[in-house]
Amino acid sequence: MTARLRDALRSAAEDVPTYPVYERALATARRNRLRRVGVGAAALVLLAVAGVVVPLTRTPGLDPAATANGALPDHIALPPLGTLHVTDRPRLGPASVVFDGPAPRLHGWNDVNVVGVVGADSDRYRIMRVGGESLAGRKVHLSPDGRYLARPDGAQDDPPGVEVVDLVTGRTQRLSSPVDGSVWSAPVGWSADGGSLVVSDEVPVAFDGATYTTVLSAVTVAGKRWTRLAAVAQEAYVGSTVAAAPGRIAYQYGRTVAVTDLAGRELSSFALPGETWLAGKGAWRPDGTNLTLATRGADAGWTLRQVDPTSGQDVGPLALPAVSGVVSIRLLGWAPDGSALVAAYLPDPAAPDLPLEEQSNPPTSDQRLRTVRVLALTPGASAPRTVLTAPDQVIAVDIADQVIRNGRVRDAQPPGGVGGRFWFWTGLLTMLVTVGVLYANRRRIALWGYDRRVRRARRTSG
Repeated sequence: MTARLRDALRSAAEDVPTYPVYERALATARRNRLRRVGVGAAALVLLAVAGVVVPLTRTPGLDPAATANGALPDHIALPPLGTLHVTDRPRLGPASVVFDGPAPRLHGWNDVNVVGVVGADSDRYRIMRVGGESLAGRKVHLSPDGRYLARPDGAQDDPPGVEVVDLVTGRTQRLSSPVDGSVWSAPVGWSADGGSLVVSDEVPVAFDGATYTTVLSAVTVAGKRWTRLAAVAQEAYVGSTVAAAPGRIAYQYGRTVAVTDLAGRELSSFALPGETWLAGKGAWRPDGTNLTLATRGADAGWTLRQVDPTSGQDVGPLALPAVSGVVSIRLLGWAPDGSALVAAYLPDPAAPDLPLEEQSNPPTSDQRLRTVRVLALTPGASAPRTVLTAPDQVIAVDIADQVIRNGRVRDAQPPGGVGGRFWFWTGLLTMLVTVGVLYANRRRIALWGYDRRVRRARRTSG
């Protein structure tokens, strides 16, 4: 090889760029490590999310005995922070009690009220958000079997309507009102078999909306067929109390009680004496023959009496104890031993007395009440017996008819601490923050791992 050729080869070799074997190997190793760390972190996140979400997505099969074996809790508590909603999984199933009031945990943002819901056979709590007024038993109604909750839709829709929430499936069905000119719809009661819902609509009489007519209708939940029952001036408070017997509906308007069938035919009506009102949703006697009225005595005590639904005449005394020291009572139903279960509304000592025309129903003003209790008026007893208590500022309650007919009261153990939604969002936020921190420090983590391996290799070689 000549000197010229050697110089040419050396020059050509010097012009060839040096391949950074070591640096490239390090970079490749770092990429592989980061990829493995990323895949591992993603797998951990997926496993953690699955651990939080999967239990919430399991839908237990409907237990046919849940309502049949349902029992009334002897007390209720405020729902824990982060309680699951009625549409969340796992589903609640049939309920025994719904309640609400001005308590702090029963209010949301933007005037959204919260209704507490208790399971039929255990102390599983759920909540349901309702826009506007949401007093249980007045605007929110539990179906006789405890499976459905009816509520105003809370939206400024045209036409207005009501919503029915299935506590077993979590589905919500909207029933749009066909009443011409209606500006607001609200449920006021259920039929005895739970197949139809009684709904009231507010219709302006004049263009300026100074006066309204209340239209009372029965709507079949399955077929959405609406049947008009009555149309009365709003001042008469038609539908303020609705009681159902098989095939019949009794309701009060002004100082009159009317009885109709579900096809809208009026069967009878009668006037009410002074200081007497239709007792509540359980006003029909268990055999469906007579109606029960609530009377406020001169001593401000409340008594129940039964009348003929055709004429309104007394048909015999009810040997039930009187209820005193309360603003009003509302008859919820009849237990197997003949006891009448009534919701008794306890007054706030600092509140003014209610107008007489409002004293047969739960007051609409939160400031007038302190709490509500459910009392059993047992035939022959000297005094009412308390079967359910509620915290202060829980002022409304409704109970499934089937639970009342079961006649059982259980020792309640309401949940404490925090609910499922709190843990879900806390766990999810923690995982997202952890992943973000790991991603932001991925280079430092890779270098830290490399340095550990180098030090380990040096110790081994030394």
